[in-house]
Amino acid sequence: MQTVLRSASREVVIGDGQPFCIIGERINPTGRKIFQEQLRAGDLSRVEIDVAEQVAGGAMVLDVNMGAPLADEVELLSKAVKLVQSITDLPICIDSSVIDALAAGLEAYEGKALVNSVTAEEERLDAILPLVKHHGAAIIMLPNDEEEIPEDPKRRLELAGRLVDVATGRYGIPIEDIVIDPLAMPIGADTTLVSKTLETIHLVKERFGLNMTLGASNVSFGMPDRAGIGSAFLPMAATLGLTSAIMDARSPALVQAVKAADLLLDHDPWGAGWIAAHRAKQAASLG
Repeated sequence: MQTVLRSASREVVIGDGQPFCIIGERINPTGRKIFQEQLRAGDLSRVEIDVAEQVAGGAMVLDVNMGAPLADEVELLSKAVKLVQSITDLPICIDSSVIDALAAGLEAYEGKALVNSVTAEEERLDAILPLVKHHGAAIIMLPNDEEEIPEDPKRRLELAGRLVDVATGRYGIPIEDIVIDPLAMPIGADTTLVSKTLETIHLVKERFGLNMTLGASNVSFGMPDRAGIGSAFLPMAATLGLTSAIMDARSPALVQAVKAADLLLDHDPWGAGWIAAHRAKQAASLG
């Protein structure tokens, strides 16, 4: 199954046999006090730096989140989407929990966006899915509802099925535009949680064949040497069916790990991408 995202001039395909889709996570004020202060002042200059760094690192899609406390998220998200589009042709993942901000971001976007995200809560589904349908976007869907964030992979699979039924049946969203987040949880909290995420990926892939993404940094949260953990986790998840991740595209270790997985899973025909990247690094070290 293939999920197609577009900017005004570029298309990115997420799916089986495709290179692992690196969704750059950096345009997000969470945990960034100086960036939050800048956003409250209406200063988006840091966004330009974040875009440049992630493009250089190998991002294929850029997640854009303007959820800074006490800031006007609706106005900021619209402006940020327009700014990002003016300096790169990468497609955008529009990221907000605020309905009006999502609407403003989608209205500002030229192309087919990815929306991040919606849970299985009825109120959220009824608020967000009409926007997704209206704008012809793709949607990240999380298998948790009003009652719980389930640990049991089989319960997550049940909720994923419900999400598919509601999105396709009630709102007419094409199944290929549904991207499931299998719920990445921090291994530092409980060392059984990541194996449950991996099992969820396997189950969703086996049952529905859907594309999947997750917040890669969630897995290593609270642990030392986080890049090492992420570099092991992402190829494991890709083997089971994970086709993209919201991740730090500035991290050479993480990017190299998913590119190596592409090569080993035959998603990089004849190793052309791997060899080209190696030659580019050699040229840069000599120049």
